[in-house]
Parts: sequence; structure tokens; C-alpha cells
Amino acid sequence: MKLRHARAVAVFGIAVLALTGARGSGGGGCDNSSSGSSSSSSSSSGGSGHTDNDSDSNSSSGGSVSGGGGSADQASRDITIDKCAYDAATKNLTARITVKNDGVLDYDYSVTMKFSGSGAVPATAVKTGIAVAAGASATAELTTPYVGTGDGSEYTKCEVSRASRL
Repeated sequence: MKLRHARAVAVFGIAVLALTGARGSGGGGCDNSSSGSSSSSSSSSGGSGHTDNDSDSNSSSGGSVSGGGGSADQASRDITIDKCAYDAATKNLTARITVKNDGVLDYDYSVTMKFSGSGAVPATAVKTGIAVAAGASATAELTTPYVGTGDGSEYTKCEVSRASRL
């Protein structure tokens, strides 16, 4: 009877090991979502190479940012539109933005701004190479020529249509 009991315990132990895998040693399973809360912490600390970027795949919030996915959404969330206007002196549509980099790495940003409005021909402005150090902010101005014949008042809206970290 004791041999049967020992055999049952051994079989149970092997079954438990087989079902749970060797997770304590870093193998098996996919239970790393709570440990990878920030992509910057796991990559800068020389981690295992596995990063869960769940926060980077969320869609962007706010009415002034659209499109993109993954790290493009994160870049879009780093941008605030300070001012959009028609500059009569230069005859340009201009947008002043602030880019805030809360990360631990320096980034260069590329931003595409879309100008639109009722009766306005959509226009875009692109600015690349906006250098922002880790934990810092930078301002930039995006401009595009005004092609209308009026005073620019038909352009009532501007939005970030594309943004990325380079």
C-alpha cells in the first residue's frame, strides 16, 4: 500500500510540473504582463529581451490627434498644439506645438499637421528632426503656404495627422 501511495504522489508531482511549466526559471507560459509595465525600464535595465508594450497599443485620446498605431500613438500623445493661425505677414498657415518627452531616452520626432475648415482646401505641414531630450520639452513651428485668395479665416481646425519617434 505504501508503494502505491508513493507512486501516486510522484505522478501527481510530475503532472503539476508538466502543467505549470518552469515559469520560475523564465521559461514557459506568457505571464509577463505585470512585470513589463514600461518598455523603457525593461530595455534600459538589460532585461530578458521580452517587453510588453500594452500601453503603446492604446488608441490616442483627444480631438487633435488621429491615426497611427503602436509607437505612433505614443508620439502623438507627446504633442500638444499651442496655436494654429494664418500669418498674414508670411502668407503661411502656422501651427506651434510643444513636444514633451517623459521617457528615459532622447528622441527625434516627426510631425505632420493637417489644416482644414469649411470651404478650405486641406493643407498639410511636415516637420522632422524635432530633438527632445529625455524628460524635457521642445517647441516647434510647422508652416505651409496659404494657397487661398482670402484672409485665411476658412481654416478653422488643425490636427496632428501623423507623428512618430525617430
